[in-house]
Amino acid sequence: MLKKFLIAIAGFVVVVIILVAVKASQIKQLSSMSHVPPPTAVTTYVAKSVAWQPMINAIGSLAPVEGVTLAPDADGTIVKIAADSGAAVKAGDLIVELDTTVEQAQLAAAQARLELAKLQRARAAELAAKNTISASEQDTAIAELNQATADVAAIQATIDKKHVRAPFDGRVGIRLVNLGQFVARGRALVPLQKLDPVYVNFTVPQRQLGSLVLGQPVIVHTDSVPVPYRGTITAINSEVDAETRNVSVQALLANPEEHLRAGMFVQVEVELPQGPPLVVVPATAISYAPYGNSVFIVENLKGPDGVEYLGVRQQIVRVGTARGDLVAIELGVQPGEQVVTGGVFKLRNGAHVEVNNTVQPTANPTPKPANT
Repeated sequence: MLKKFLIAIAGFVVVVIILVAVKASQIKQLSSMSHVPPPTAVTTYVAKSVAWQPMINAIGSLAPVEGVTLAPDADGTIVKIAADSGAAVKAGDLIVELDTTVEQAQLAAAQARLELAKLQRARAAELAAKNTISASEQDTAIAELNQATADVAAIQATIDKKHVRAPFDGRVGIRLVNLGQFVARGRALVPLQKLDPVYVNFTVPQRQLGSLVLGQPVIVHTDSVPVPYRGTITAINSEVDAETRNVSVQALLANPEEHLRAGMFVQVEVELPQGPPLVVVPATAISYAPYGNSVFIVENLKGPDGVEYLGVRQQIVRVGTARGDLVAIELGVQPGEQVVTGGVFKLRNGAHVEVNNTVQPTANPTPKPANT
């Protein structure tokens, strides 16, 4: 029994030694082989050279070419509102009329005095021709006529001040007073604005001042109207704001349908002269970092063993303007190079990749995302 037990133990030890030797040989063989991680699935985009119209983007607000808040030049009670809120009026149209009962009575009395002064002046002229009155009496008749004429004109001017009229063609806003209300001189009655054309006021940085000239075309976008409006620059401020270092610019827009209103927020694009073609890639291809922005370019690389594989090369780039989902690359990428657009965050320089463009990020220069 002891002999059989020793034989069994010896056989077990031999088996263990053989297994350890085999495993050690496998580990040695694996350690001698170069370890290549599995490729990373990415999406790519071929960099293109396109001719973008250079733009200066700014935020602006609309202002009327002509706009006032009408107010009376005299005290009185409102007896008539001729143009209600929102009405279109012409220059000279009556907007609001104040009570002129007292002034009309004074005007009638002044006109009667004027008629009497005219008769006395004519009679004095006849008598003077016959040398029956003195020159001083004739001068008195002339002075009384002039004074009566001035009295009539003064009262008529007071009456006219109580008839508030439109100084220009435009559209009346929401009235601020009611019929029968007593208003003092200078009291706001109703706003009046000319809506066609309209001004758009915006600012641009001082470094872009040299790119602006009078008559330069602009494109204005607003949330309320899907169609953009086109206009031209009519004024550039003569000074730069000392606090913001921005310069104010004003452009003129046609607004025949009056969809644009003063005070609206708008986005302005100033068209610049056509420049050289730009290399563009999707914005998702840019890896932003404090030390510099970069992209990963897909190309055939060689490993330490000299075997070629599909990998990525990290390239530092200088990013230019953006338009929609696309970004212009000023330096670092050539047209035709394949850049990674999806899976950038998983990559490192020299990493193995596998291109799968079944689903790709959007690359539209004028995207229209759903309003969420």
